Order: sequence, then structure tokens, then C-alpha cells
Amino acid sequence: MNAIAEFSQEERQVLSDMVRRFIESEVAPHYEQWERDEIMPRGIWNKLGEAGFLCADIPVEYGGAGGNFDMCMLLNEEFIRPGYGSLGGNMGVHSDIVAPYILNHGTEEQKQHYLPKMVSGDCVGAIAMTEPGAGSDLQGVRTTAKKDGDEWVINGSKTFITNGQHAGMVITVARTDPDAPGSRGLSLFLVDTDKPGFSRGRNLEKLGLHAADTSELFYEDVRVPESALLGELNKGFIILMTELPRERLSLAVGAVAAMQGALGMTADYVNERQAFGAPLSKLQNTRFRMADMQTEYRLNRAFINECMELFNTGALDAPTASMAKLATTEAQCRVVDGCLQLFGGYGYMKEYPISRMYADARIQRIYGGTSEIMRELVARAVLDG
Repeated sequence: MNAIAEFSQEERQVLSDMVRRFIESEVAPHYEQWERDEIMPRGIWNKLGEAGFLCADIPVEYGGAGGNFDMCMLLNEEFIRPGYGSLGGNMGVHSDIVAPYILNHGTEEQKQHYLPKMVSGDCVGAIAMTEPGAGSDLQGVRTTAKKDGDEWVINGSKTFITNGQHAGMVITVARTDPDAPGSRGLSLFLVDTDKPGFSRGRNLEKLGLHAADTSELFYEDVRVPESALLGELNKGFIILMTELPRERLSLAVGAVAAMQGALGMTADYVNERQAFGAPLSKLQNTRFRMADMQTEYRLNRAFINECMELFNTGALDAPTASMAKLATTEAQCRVVDGCLQLFGGYGYMKEYPISRMYADARIQRIYGGTSEIMRELVARAVLDG
């Protein structure tokens, strides 16, 4: 693809068709096995890279397509809408969280070193914030990075890290000023996973997103050079806050895509399934439920379109991104639950994708900031000035 300033409808259709063909040949035939294995094969990342589906908005000078945020979100939607949430979610962390951190805050050397390999899939990216005692509240981070000559020595552990098993590089949040209060004194480091002292724990078993590797990570005297520092020293929390609106908007876009996919599956099912001598779609309860859920989807879609316009002009603030993440992920869980109900007993069977979408949806209200944290952030903006 050539670098583009705008993402035309024709280009959107071309990219959508490319993704659908890729899914038909490289994902759909294998996805159930990946879910059973509870991990995707490492090779899928290189196939995604070869197809041009990773880090689509990275500039061409770093090996990217030179696209824009809309292109990234289209890719997000195309993988999540048909129910491949494990793949779409892991791609999102790699392309829409880790890569922008490096592009926006990295040195030229860091960009040249990591971004081309992330575009190709040769290096899978992860970000390690969460710890056993620190989730949404980063004030509890205990992982430390201490200066020793011209190196930093990192000690600590992380958990619930997406892409943890396949990652070749992990953006690691560590405390560099032990005397700084709260979330101050945190810094970010680019840690290559082949460093001595770095190790991966088990691939965690989850309620949903089974094929998405989610891991514990351990740092025992891991030495990284000064050049591994991402952004300014002790400014890690500020960088995290700067990048969170994109992360939360990406999750919201995925939530809307999942709603759309679930509603499409359900419409097909209730039109085919017979009950009391007629399709389920002729029963008033079915019709009213589908009408309510379609309306909820459309309302959230409209809000997300507004948020994407704000993001593209640099005007998306943290409270609005929090509203988007809160509204869409809560709606996703309601809609997918309602869709599963219309499948009846078959909706509870793993052979129907709606059951997987139901299990996959639940984490959306937790990661990227819980719904409770989102409400508090919005409340501060509304009530505290």
C-alpha cells in the first residue's frame, strides 16, 4: 500500500476484502484448534506482517504502510466482527498500543530498530503495566529499575500481559525513583525478551479469549542499556496517560464491531430457526429484542464515529475516551448476552460462535481500565472541574 492522507471508501473496501480473504484461508480453518490449544502459532504474526495488517499507520520510513488511524480501526473491526477476538485483541496491543508508544516517544534509534520488525511480525510487542498488586491503580507498581553504571537493572514481576508468550520486546513500567509519591517516579523501558534474567511464566488460563496468550513475566536482575529508556526519565506515567485515549478508543471500536457481528449472527439464526410453526424472527419478543439491541449498537456506533473524528484532529480528551470505553463495552456485554439468549440452548454450545463472543466480551469491562475507573474519570471531569 502507498502512503495515504485520507482513507477513501474504495480503499476501505479493498482492505476489507483483503482481510476477509486472509481470514478465510489463514484463520477460520485453524481458529478452533488455536482456541483449544489456548495459544496461536507464532507464525501467524509473520503472515499478518506479510499481508500488511500490522502497524498500518506506521510511516513508510519505518517500514509501515503510512496509513492512518482509520485504517488501523478497520483492521481491528474486520478481525473482531466475525468473532476472532483473540487474534484481533492481540493485534491491537501490538499495532495500536505498543507501536504508537515507540513512534510517539521513542528515539530515532529506537524507531529504526523496533518498528520495521513489528511491521513485518518478526518482533511481537507487549506492554507490561499490571502486577499482582497493581492493576488499574499504577501507584502500586513495585517493579524497580536501578541505575548501575551505564545500565539499568530491572527486578519485579508482571501479570495478565497480552502477547507475553510470543513477545520479542516488552514495554515495561518500572519505578525509577523510589522516593517519589504515588504514580510519580515511573519510567518505561524497552526490554528485549532474550535478555538474561527475563523469563515468562505460564500461559494463563482465562474465561474467554482462549487463543490469546496472556502471561506472567519475571525480571530478575535484567540489565538493559541507557538506550532502552523510552521517553523521559520518571515521566512514564505522563506517557501512559497521553497514550491511553487511543487504547481506550481502540477497545471501544472493537466493542462496537463485536456487537455488529453478534447481531448479524443472531439475525441469521432467528430467521432460520423454527418455533411454534414459524421462524423465531416472527415472534414479537424476538423482534422487540432485536430492535432494542440494534438501536443500542447504532447509538454506540454514532458516538464512536464522533470520537474517531476527535482523535483524528487531536481533540479526543481522556474523559471522552473513557466515556467511549465505558459505554461501548458495557453495551457489548448486554447485546451479546441478549443475542445468546435468542439462540436458546444452542447459544450455550461451543460449536456456535456466539458462545465464544459471550465469553470474550467479559474482559472488555476490565482491561484498559475497569468500568468503575472509567466512571470515576468521567465524574471528575463533570463534577470536579
